[in-house]
Amino acid sequence: MTDFDIPGFLRSLTQRAGVYRMYADDEELLYVGKAKNLKNRVSSYFRARGLNTKTVALVARIAKIEVTVTGSEAEALLLEQTLIKKHRPQYNILLKDDKSYPYLHLSDHAYPLLAYRRGKRRRSGQYFGPYPNGAAVKEAQNYLQRLFLLRNCEDSYFNHRSRPCLQYEIKRCSAPCVGMVTQDEYARDIQRARMFLEGKSLELVKDLQAAMAEAAEDLQFEKAAEYRDRVDLLRRIQEKQSVDSGDANADVWVALDWQSMLCVQRLTFRGGRLTNSQSFFPENPAGDDVEEVLVSYLEQFYIGEYGGESPPETLVVDVDGDRFAPLISVLQQRGQRLRHQRGVRGESRQWLAMAGENARAGIQGRLSGHQAASGKLARVADLLGMSEAPGRIECFDISHSQGEEAYASCVVYGGEGLDKGRYRRFSVRHVTAGDDYAALEDSVRRHLTKMQEKQDLPGLLLIDGGKGQVSRVAQVTEELGIPNLEIWGISKGTTRKSGWEFLWRAGADRPVTPDAHDEGFRLLQFVRDEAHRFAITGHRKARAKKRGQSDLEALPGVGPKRRRELLLHFGSLRNMRGAPREEFEKVPGISKSLAAKIFATLHGEEQE
Repeated sequence: MTDFDIPGFLRSLTQRAGVYRMYADDEELLYVGKAKNLKNRVSSYFRARGLNTKTVALVARIAKIEVTVTGSEAEALLLEQTLIKKHRPQYNILLKDDKSYPYLHLSDHAYPLLAYRRGKRRRSGQYFGPYPNGAAVKEAQNYLQRLFLLRNCEDSYFNHRSRPCLQYEIKRCSAPCVGMVTQDEYARDIQRARMFLEGKSLELVKDLQAAMAEAAEDLQFEKAAEYRDRVDLLRRIQEKQSVDSGDANADVWVALDWQSMLCVQRLTFRGGRLTNSQSFFPENPAGDDVEEVLVSYLEQFYIGEYGGESPPETLVVDVDGDRFAPLISVLQQRGQRLRHQRGVRGESRQWLAMAGENARAGIQGRLSGHQAASGKLARVADLLGMSEAPGRIECFDISHSQGEEAYASCVVYGGEGLDKGRYRRFSVRHVTAGDDYAALEDSVRRHLTKMQEKQDLPGLLLIDGGKGQVSRVAQVTEELGIPNLEIWGISKGTTRKSGWEFLWRAGADRPVTPDAHDEGFRLLQFVRDEAHRFAITGHRKARAKKRGQSDLEALPGVGPKRRRELLLHFGSLRNMRGAPREEFEKVPGISKSLAAKIFATLHGEEQE
């Protein structure tokens, strides 16, 4: 029977899109699936009731689950298909038929045909794609024919027409078969369609956006909605899939040191498609910097104890070329052609970002495991001089904007990691605006009163603040008759940098200055950051609700002008939530850093 910690793993899962892989005890891959929301989808397999026989049999064999975070649901679909075709898992059925990806094809003809194609690309002409599914391609074909009046009949039909067909009468074709349009005019329409499919038709999209805005100003809302839907569809068809990028063969590597855990992540691209994702957790007893550890790990992976796996033609690793030169030299001496990219632009930059997200997801999964959590709680006890490890840490933080809608958050870290079922938010009542001390006292008093009644007090109460906040909370516990509760505060010094915080114990005159690499201290930082994220999220929702704002109006750094550009670009908030991060950088007035903030906010995350 497996000792896989299912509750801890599910709590650690991200809500991003991606692919999940379920394995048996003997490392057999049982099932590959995709999800728009990994946390919701994977959690659904472990419901207490309502599962069919197949799912029950599958769940009974699961020994571990691995996930790969992707930029969008479409990317997850393409990766899912690639993995199923490669591994043919026992419990997968739908994608085992080796169906090829669908394409749009422009024929090599005086009046080219824009057609839907599958299979090998044997026909002359130009192919566009691949696309996630056939329905999207056919719908795109219909819209492109409507926009550019392109013919949709095969050559055998086209060559024998003597009068226009019904498609011409309903304005779906310009009838080139009977000379209703000149070859030059038709060629211009074909060129516009080709430019758009190649991602070069920004002018066309701007024209549709302008028409949408004009229709809205004239109160022609149905017409404006039609333009919006067209822009939305055209953008979805044009969207470039970063899991299917030409014919590149590359290994993408990143190393992430987070929460005193080191993860080395590898993404494998073969034939331009993401075929595998692996997380490794090496020890670092010498305390080397992350870049040095990564280079050392790659040297062992390709030429050392891991069996000397042959690298692909390209390694995408964001390390200095001088550090990487010895490995390149050895591999080249073996006759292997190898190219090193740092991933500063284009596809390789997107790949590195994807690898970083998966490394963070891997660490989060380990952090939330039972054994890891118990060990870290013991390190906290050592750091704070406690006689035994706290069974549960509860951390409070206050969030407000110039005193408006002050909110307190309480997050919980227990024996199985973050316990989100115990998270609480407190709307601060009857407190002077801007008085953080009073807001903290009010929320802690209400919370501890309930916990005292249930006889369920935490082992450690952590406050995001310094000596003043800790003293105020200590007064509350004294008034409630809870004198033995461990109360500590964590505050940033004058530099406001992570790793330079002070720890304040109730009643102490001087703070404790811990080692920045101490495992217990890193856990306290992690819990404090989670409390801050949770407080900010609650505050934004409350403020938006009070002002009658939509989620779009609550986005950080987005005013009326940028809001309009976002709506013109995406069409709706729903489309924004489903778009990859890179798409936000294409919106006029949205910088790379602001795009990252908007993307994080839409997915309930806090940007690092």
